[in-house]
Amino acid sequence: MGIISALIMGTFVGAAAGYLGTLMLFKRMALVAGPLGHLTLPGIALAFLFGFDISLGAFIIVALGIILIWWLEIKTKLPMEALTAIVFAAGVAITFLFIPEEKTIPALIGDISQISPIVTAVAVILSLFVIFTLKKIYKKIILAEISEDIAKSEGINVKKYNFIYLLCIAIIVSLGAKIVGGLMTAALVAIPACTSKNISKNIFQYSLGGLVLGGLSCVVGILGFKFTGIPAGLLIVLSSAFFFLISLIFHGTKK
Repeated sequence: MGIISALIMGTFVGAAAGYLGTLMLFKRMALVAGPLGHLTLPGIALAFLFGFDISLGAFIIVALGIILIWWLEIKTKLPMEALTAIVFAAGVAITFLFIPEEKTIPALIGDISQISPIVTAVAVILSLFVIFTLKKIYKKIILAEISEDIAKSEGINVKKYNFIYLLCIAIIVSLGAKIVGGLMTAALVAIPACTSKNISKNIFQYSLGGLVLGGLSCVVGILGFKFTGIPAGLLIVLSSAFFFLISLIFHGTKK
C-alpha cells in the first residue's frame, strides 16, 4: 500500500509542480523554488520534533515566509528573489539549531517510505486545487508579467493574483518537501518546465507539457526506488533531467 500511496501522491504533486513551473519559468522565477524549498526545513524540523506530518510543518513555515516576502516586496520595492534569499537564509540557519542529526538526510532529499492514505488524499486534493487555481489565473499572471499597466487597465488586481500565485508556490513546495526534500524542490518545478519549453510550439502545449512531464518524472523515480532502493527524490530529479536531455534532440529538430 505504501508504494501505491507514494505513486498517487507523486503523480499529482509532480504534475502540479510541473504546471506551476511553466508559469514560474515564464516569470523567470523558477529558481525561487530552491530558496523556498530550503525554507521548508524549519517546518520539517518542527514536524520531527513534535511528531506531525512534515508537509504540514513545511507549509506553515513556507506560508509565513511567502506572506513576509509579499509584504516586504510591497513595502520595500526590492526584487522578490532578493527578499526570498534573505528569508530563506535565516530559515536555514534556524533549522540546524533544532533538527536532529539523524533526520537531516530525509529532510534534505525526501522520504516516501511512510506515506499514509490520509496524507495521499490531502496531497491529491491540494494538487488539484493548485492546478485548477493556476488554470484560472494563468493568463492574468502572464499579462501582468508582460505589462502591469495593461493588466491593471483590464481590471486585473495584480497584487491579489500575485498573492494567490505565491500561495500556490507555498503549497507545492511544502508537498514537494515530502517527495524530494527541501534541497531539490527547485528541480521539481524547473526541469519539467524547461523540458516542455524545448518541445512545445504554443502556450497550451507548454503548460500541458509541464504538467505531464512533472507527473511522469515522479512516477519513474518512485518506481525506480521500489526496484533499486535508491532514494526516490534523487531518482525523480535524475529522471526529470534525463527527459530534459532527450528534449534537446527535439529542440534541435524544431529549430
